[in-house]
Amino acid sequence: MTADRRDFLKKTALLTLGAALPNVLESASAKSTEKNVLPDVSWRKLPRWRGFNLLEKFNGRNQRFVEDDFRMISDLGFNFVRLPMDYRMWITDGDWRKFDEKTLREIDEAIEWGQKYGIHTMVNFHRAPGYTVAKPQEEKLVWESEEALDVCALHWRTFAKRYAGIPAKNLSFNLFNEPSNVEIAPFMKVHRTLCEAVRAEDPKRLIVCDGMSWGTKPTMELAELQVAQATRGYMPMEISHYRASWVGEQLRDMKDPPQWPSVQASGGTIFYPGKAGIREDQKTPTIFRLASRCGAGQFRVRIRQVSSFAHLLAEAVDADGNVTRTLFDREYRPGPGTGDWVEVVHKPEWNCFQNIYHKDEVFEVPAGTAAVQLRVTSGDWLAIEEVGFRCSAVPQEVVQKVSSDWRSPAMEMRFCFQKGRGFWDGLEKRDAQWHWNEYVKPWKQWERLGGVMVGEFGAYNQTPHETVLAWMRDLMSNWKKAGWGWAMWNFRGSIGVMESGRSDVQYENWHGLKMDRKMMDLLQEF
Repeated sequence: MTADRRDFLKKTALLTLGAALPNVLESASAKSTEKNVLPDVSWRKLPRWRGFNLLEKFNGRNQRFVEDDFRMISDLGFNFVRLPMDYRMWITDGDWRKFDEKTLREIDEAIEWGQKYGIHTMVNFHRAPGYTVAKPQEEKLVWESEEALDVCALHWRTFAKRYAGIPAKNLSFNLFNEPSNVEIAPFMKVHRTLCEAVRAEDPKRLIVCDGMSWGTKPTMELAELQVAQATRGYMPMEISHYRASWVGEQLRDMKDPPQWPSVQASGGTIFYPGKAGIREDQKTPTIFRLASRCGAGQFRVRIRQVSSFAHLLAEAVDADGNVTRTLFDREYRPGPGTGDWVEVVHKPEWNCFQNIYHKDEVFEVPAGTAAVQLRVTSGDWLAIEEVGFRCSAVPQEVVQKVSSDWRSPAMEMRFCFQKGRGFWDGLEKRDAQWHWNEYVKPWKQWERLGGVMVGEFGAYNQTPHETVLAWMRDLMSNWKKAGWGWAMWNFRGSIGVMESGRSDVQYENWHGLKMDRKMMDLLQEF
């Protein structure tokens, strides 16, 4: 046992004697064997950290972190780890106000190893008291419950006191994972309260907040709290979550493997415009424009999923943008038991059904129709997965698959034909420039106020390897151009560079682990 380790254990042993929570770790400056020289940090401009998420205390797990992970990450030239953790692992007997010292000491170890190996460690409450994006949902929500907010503040205050004095270049706090579906007033109230709780114990601690909309959108109001923000690198999800078991049916059951770059129709989720939390560009109708020479035709739309209930209208629109007639009118009400759906999906966290339909609806389109528009006029939302159109000029139906990405704006496509061949135009090209425009450029306004990093990225092991590598290269090129750091979701695991379980990779042995050498070379390049 090293002298450093003996000194660390002596400090943490005081906690079991009933002492108040001390600063159990000292600055590594005097005694560390750091291999990387960590840069100084500021909430206004984050360093370009590169590293990984370590999942030993993620979503119900409660394993010790692994020192060899820190050693290998450092040896391979990386300098960052994020610890997405579940607060239930460090409470006692289900009492969210009582702390389990054994688990806290295991977190202490991870932070000590970060200092020892020259790695910045980011502590994240992936499941915080009163908040999670995982299942099951918290019983009391931090946005609504004063008790949940008080307990969440207690937890962050405890961590702040425990690690007070560790330099900000070594340690940061990431308050929540991917907040979404919350109004800005409670969002800011909660973040303000938690920042105050941290700074009451440790005024200089660097705080990083995830962006809204699952980490994809910057929250400009956070500037008043003097925090940095983290975004995500999972777009498009057809690549990052292809056939992943924990996502929705459309991605889970995709038959054709994704490609990068790609061309596709997105925006297949049609929202009721009065739904809270959606953007203005998601409130407009879904539009299918028709070439002027099409004549009368037949339109088909395949309904994939309905949330709660949805009243769908299909309307004919003339060249001046006026609605001329209703082509289709139906209300969908998913529920238990049997119906015109093929799968019952109950969401207890929202007390609603979101059933899967795979149902074709067909209607006639009169001559002179310039566009067909689809609207949900009441309810929640409805997702489509396919459209088809045939007309006198093109008698064979022309089919287009549709992606129902929640983050996409309302869809607009055009049906065209040449020499009797029909095709859909106006599809979205997804490539490096698309990624820059959609997921980097919107953050540039925030960068005038505070720093940015990518807290998570990567692709599940079912996506073809060469597609993943091409996609990662474009994303990391954009992040390097932007000056952002990043953290891959796994170091070891199905979205990682070690022990990923891919069937299309020839692994290299690295200290007893199966390394994806092509992916590792790519990561080290950036």
